[in-house]
Amino acid sequence: MKTQNLIVTLLATLPAALTGCGRREAQPMPVASPPATQSAADGQAHAANRVALTEAQIRASGITVEVAGPAQVRETLVLYGTVAVNAERVREVTARYPGLVRSVTRRVGDAVRAGETLATVESNESLRTYPVAAPLSGVVIQRRINPGEYSGDRALFTVADLSTVWVELSIFPRDIAKVHVGQTVQVKIPDSGSSANGRIVYVAAIGQAASQTLTARVLLDNSDRSWAPGLYVSAEITLAEAHAAVAIRNDALQTLEGHPVVFVKSGDGFAPARVVLGRRDSGLTEVVSGLQRGARYAAANSFILKAELARGEAAHEN
Repeated sequence: MKTQNLIVTLLATLPAALTGCGRREAQPMPVASPPATQSAADGQAHAANRVALTEAQIRASGITVEVAGPAQVRETLVLYGTVAVNAERVREVTARYPGLVRSVTRRVGDAVRAGETLATVESNESLRTYPVAAPLSGVVIQRRINPGEYSGDRALFTVADLSTVWVELSIFPRDIAKVHVGQTVQVKIPDSGSSANGRIVYVAAIGQAASQTLTARVLLDNSDRSWAPGLYVSAEITLAEAHAAVAIRNDALQTLEGHPVVFVKSGDGFAPARVVLGRRDSGLTEVVSGLQRGARYAAANSFILKAELARGEAAHEN
């Protein structure tokens, strides 16, 4: 009997208890703090995208830091060729009257002045000796006679005025439309440091079958005799020139995940910045976006930073 009374009492009080529970304000669910291992992993992920170096390490590695800024970017075309004698300033020297060569006074390489005697010839008809004179000032580049020989009507000497020379450049078919008379050209002798500016004075209308190229000719001043005919040269033609608001050294560019990046100096290290590139010349590249003007970046030996970054990522994955 007591047991039945207890059950009835509990059933009577249950609705009131449930009603009271419905009026209670909801309590916020507690948020669990991230595990210590997760926080450490986030820090390592941030460090993996950055290479920390001291100033001493930067100097020792040969990394140079420059400031990104405005520059003139030139579109250029590089051609190759040789130095040649200016054919318009070359003369073949013959004897006025055929006869016996009595003397030769000049050798190959000798500098001569116009009217200077190169040899003497005894005429077969008059038996008188007369001089063979240089027709222009220049250098003897060929000699085909010796004393005691018969002169005949052949060329005895070739004299060239080397105060100007031609540079004969080879143009491949893909570049023909880019080259025309009047363009400024910077000519260089490889591995010598010698360079000079000239202009294209002629572009051949007929190609060379053997090499499948056309010839462009540059007239070059050679007053100091630094451009010897026969030397190989390279020539850079400026096709277009434009102002770039932000430009960087070509050596600064690296590739990460298939995209061009620049390592930007910040604090005690470098971080890669993905960039969009524009025009480019032999030394500079325009940055369209991704790098602010005035940013300090690794201009040389940036490949070291790329290697260090890859090594850090590999260590993080392990």
